[in-house]
Amino acid sequence: MQQQLRAHLEQIVPLTDAEFARVLAQFTSRQLRKHEFLIREGELVREIFFVVSGLLQLVHTDAAGCAHVVSFALEDWWEGDFAAYLAQTPATLALQCLEATAVWCLPLAGYDYLCRHLPMMTRFFLVKFSRGGIAAQQRILSLLALPALPALPARERYELLLRQYPTLPQRVSKTLLAAYLGLSRETLSRLAEPRRNAPK
Repeated sequence: MQQQLRAHLEQIVPLTDAEFARVLAQFTSRQLRKHEFLIREGELVREIFFVVSGLLQLVHTDAAGCAHVVSFALEDWWEGDFAAYLAQTPATLALQCLEATAVWCLPLAGYDYLCRHLPMMTRFFLVKFSRGGIAAQQRILSLLALPALPALPARERYELLLRQYPTLPQRVSKTLLAAYLGLSRETLSRLAEPRRNAPK
């Protein structure tokens, strides 16, 4: 697990052994079962999570009790209710395991320590959060249905999901994927079928 975290960090910033030891000291590891929660709505958010193995879903439940999948997190992804984490306020999102999952957990004090004492980690988090923000913006734009900005057609939404999460259709039910994309299950099934006229 340590080597996976280090390899992930060093995709953006180089670290000496001593620097990585200081980084690692701010994390704790956890192993979770399928269906367990890392975050529940209404609870204080104490950590963000780096996924070593497994699969998570970030969910918001609206006032009518309808659950909406905000995002999925696979191996080498970071996930959490970042707004609640940084502000230390109750979560508005829940984070649940869709598979048995192993994560590294970073508390806010550890995040603050890394940003204060290891400048390269400030750069790392800036790059990761920026990429996450761009991905979230693309997802929002794909679902908007405004006169000046129509929602992406169903096939384009599905293809965007495949670019972001190439292995997800093999790991998540069509019902959950359809809800994430804002499509009916039947529409998703048609999109997921091999095209009959595709070249062999």
